[in-house]
Amino acid sequence: RATREEKGVRDKSLALLEYVGLGGHAEELAKNLPYGSQRRLEIARAMATEPALLFLDEPAAGMNHQETGSLLRLIRQIRDEGMTIILIEHDMKVVMGSSDRVVVLDHGEKIAEGSPDVVRSDPKVIEAYLGKSA
Repeated sequence: RATREEKGVRDKSLALLEYVGLGGHAEELAKNLPYGSQRRLEIARAMATEPALLFLDEPAAGMNHQETGSLLRLIRQIRDEGMTIILIEHDMKVVMGSSDRVVVLDHGEKIAEGSPDVVRSDPKVIEAYLGKSA
């Protein structure tokens, strides 16, 4: 029984690694993976718990352009397959490219909420993040 359970856990783990694009790295130590791959591994670990909601806090922080693009595709895939994601992120390409609904905070106060297009054109958001025009 323990062997069957262990095999099930291993199979699930390998499937999740494949899902996040790390199928070929199953035998590597996490610390030896490139930074972007480590972040993908963190997402796989979170998904292994079969959450009802996936909470991602600054998943693109410190990533280069290529890693960010790859992460964005993964987030979209997870979302498109029905997982609800709460994303805290400062990279607006990631936010606007993966979100159905955006809430914008300025110093802890909500200043806008809506679709990416609505939020992107909100005067309060523009002022808070780009400054007032002269």
